[in-house]
Amino acid sequence: MTRLTTAEKILRAAHRLFDREGADAVTMRRVADAVGITPMAIYRHFPNRDALLKRLSDDSFNAVAHEWEARSSSPDLPDRLMSLADPYLDYALTHPHLFDHAFSVRRDDARLYPEDFRAGRSPTFNVVIDAIVDGMAKGVFKQDDPHDVAMAIWAQQHGLIALYRAGRFSYDQAQFRAFYKQSLERLLNGIKA
Repeated sequence: MTRLTTAEKILRAAHRLFDREGADAVTMRRVADAVGITPMAIYRHFPNRDALLKRLSDDSFNAVAHEWEARSSSPDLPDRLMSLADPYLDYALTHPHLFDHAFSVRRDDARLYPEDFRAGRSPTFNVVIDAIVDGMAKGVFKQDDPHDVAMAIWAQQHGLIALYRAGRFSYDQAQFRAFYKQSLERLLNGIKA
């Protein structure tokens, strides 16, 4: 069994606090207490709290992107895009604090549309772009700006999730999941060639 480095222990403790209680719970003192080190020891691995929170966000993006890449092998391009909807919703409902920090909270280090996305700096967005570009090249989807199409798909998914989490649906989780998928199918039908 591989022993965790101190930096890995810090990240795990910070992740647990963040996941349970949100970004405000991630203080150097609370993380240090959870790891069994002094708060000053954390600064050997992360220069400040913002750097620690950024690393947590980056790790979250990369975890979602990795799962999306694993699901993005279907040769049926609409199915490939549909398969990406579930992990996004799952992540939002299972890890609401991390989801909000990654996708819904204003941050100075957040990627900006269109420049960062067109430059390929979003590991999650890149998976969607690849499927859309592939679909347009094969004549499955209408010719359009693939980045704008991907943003429209993401905005639709994200908007529904935000409304659901804000209590704007009377649906239980299963009913919302069904509505969410049907809504995405409607959108995908609109971009088919």
